[in-house]
Amino acid sequence: MSRPTASADTFIALADPTRRAILDRLRLGEQSVKHLAEPFSMSLPAISQHLQVLAEAGLVTQRRVGRQRFYRLNPEPLKQVSDWVACYEQFWEEKLDALGHYLEENP
Repeated sequence: MSRPTASADTFIALADPTRRAILDRLRLGEQSVKHLAEPFSMSLPAISQHLQVLAEAGLVTQRRVGRQRFYRLNPEPLKQVSDWVACYEQFWEEKLDALGHYLEENP
C-alpha cells in the first residue's frame, strides 16, 4: 500500500505558531506582507523571514506588484499532511474501540 508523503519542510514550517497564524490569515485570500504583519508584534523583516520559510516549504506563493509582495496560500502541502495523518486514523479508532470494550467489561 502506498502511503501519502509529506515533506519534512512542511512540518518544520508548521511547527512555528506565528507561521500557522500567517497561514490562518491567508485562508481569507491573498494579502500583502504589511497586511499580514498587522496583528503581530514583530518587524516586517521578521514576518518576511517567516514567509520565506513558508514559501520554501511550498505552503505559500508570492507575486510582486511594484515594490509590494503579495502572498497566497498553497493548500497542496497541507493536503499531503492531512492524507498522511489519515493513514493513522483507522489505527487509533481500533485502539479506542478496544479501550472502550475493555472499560465496559472491567468497570
